[in-house]
Amino acid sequence: MNAAVRHPPIVESPGAEALLLWRSEHYTQAFAQRLSLCPALQHSFVQLHGDLGAGKTTLVRHLLHALGVTGRIKSPTYTVVEPYELPDLAIWHFDFYRFSDPREWEDAGFRDIFASPGLKIAEWPEHAAAFLPQADLEIHIAVLADETREVTLIAHTDTGYAMLQAAKP
Repeated sequence: MNAAVRHPPIVESPGAEALLLWRSEHYTQAFAQRLSLCPALQHSFVQLHGDLGAGKTTLVRHLLHALGVTGRIKSPTYTVVEPYELPDLAIWHFDFYRFSDPREWEDAGFRDIFASPGLKIAEWPEHAAAFLPQADLEIHIAVLADETREVTLIAHTDTGYAMLQAAKP
């Protein structure tokens, strides 16, 4: 009897990765615009990784503006979270850079936020890793010698995979 023949999947699955190069802020803005058009983004968790100055907050600003947020979009470095309300979408922008007290997680109601519908975006997620759910999509931004950003997208869920596909040029 012949052994079963395994065929590669017809459709890629979560765990997929993509590598992008952003040669200027225009590339960041174009990426954010493409990502904003993906319906899966509306109820997802996106983690942003990168050194100080890599462009995490810049990406968030472009994404939130593309989604329709008006006005100033500030980094939540000191407040830990900035909420934004659109008519059909709740958005929470987290910055866990200064997060160090596990009690803050409960006291601030972060568990309830992550259990609710909407878009959650977290900068410096490694500082709260023990409390965070699995990200749908991770975005790793590295600055190269010529100031180009090397961006790695990693999808962990079907939602993340849909976003990865939508955001690729």
